[in-house]
Amino acid sequence: MRSYRPVLRGIKLLSSRSKSSEGGGRRTIKVGIDQYGLNPLQLTPMALLQWAVDHGAEGVQFSGFDSDWQRRMEVPYLKDLRAFAESKRLYLEWGGAEHIPRDMTTWAHRDLFASNQLVAAQAERLGSGVVRSCSGGLMRWNDAAPSTETLLRDTASALMAQRDMLRDHGVILAIELHFEFTTHELLRLFEMCEAIPGDWLGVVFDTMNVLTMLEDPVRATDRILPWVVATHIKDGGIRVVPDGLETFPTAVGDGVIALVSVIRRLASSGRQVHLSVEDHGGTFHLQTKAPEFLAKFPDVTDDEMADLEALAMRATRSAKCIPTDRALWPEICEERMGRNLTRLKALVAELEVA
Repeated sequence: MRSYRPVLRGIKLLSSRSKSSEGGGRRTIKVGIDQYGLNPLQLTPMALLQWAVDHGAEGVQFSGFDSDWQRRMEVPYLKDLRAFAESKRLYLEWGGAEHIPRDMTTWAHRDLFASNQLVAAQAERLGSGVVRSCSGGLMRWNDAAPSTETLLRDTASALMAQRDMLRDHGVILAIELHFEFTTHELLRLFEMCEAIPGDWLGVVFDTMNVLTMLEDPVRATDRILPWVVATHIKDGGIRVVPDGLETFPTAVGDGVIALVSVIRRLASSGRQVHLSVEDHGGTFHLQTKAPEFLAKFPDVTDDEMADLEALAMRATRSAKCIPTDRALWPEICEERMGRNLTRLKALVAELEVA
């Protein structure tokens, strides 16, 4: 694995909209929601903000919108969203950006500049310093996909062309730890982009997705911490199946992810990083017993695999650590997202008292 020493000088607070408490005291950790978990409800952006208020959330991270809703995102509507959020003291984090300049089905090249500029401008109008980026790829599960190194080079080239634009809008393009790149690979990407933390590139840290990328959540946090500007707080499990491993989300508190350890690290970063709950159904299959599949994760070490196997043993012993059928999610999403909020806020309250 290539060594990488994060550049800490120049780190700034995540936008001037996220201020510390008066007198320079310890920051209060805000707990909110990510839009994705409630997508089955088909809420409008304003209705989603109202849902957040009604259920005690302190902010919303928007995942992005289809073309029909994007056409409605004109200046007056954005002003209304911002005014409502400010009146309720909600944080807003925007979405809809992408970073891999390819069609993720055909692998043809795409130009992302205009679409990313659109959402960056929207974020600026909302007073948000973060735009989540997700290209939605499962490249390692698709033998027709270009190599990870090819996609990293393509991504670096596309992002470098957007650097000045993102700076002009005062936003950080936050690449979600989804199923595209690992923390090791994102560090290499940031090096290729000559980026430093807190400037124009960052990370949305998803506490469960890293399991699917064969990363222990605590180790992954330590590797990528200087770059984290937003989160998806999602509990989950991992279990052994005949040809490898299977990962899945769970309700907060029902999984095996060391959320307390992750949140402590985020809180110690010196930056305002909001905790946005995400949840959904489904499972992810990893054929780790197939050498050709495991070779697509060249940075994984024996020690980290041992950590994942230990988590799998814990999950096996837990009656609560089980996957949710994706088809059932629309029926249960509202109750479970509300329960996740309650549990995560209680966990954070305990940490702030300790």
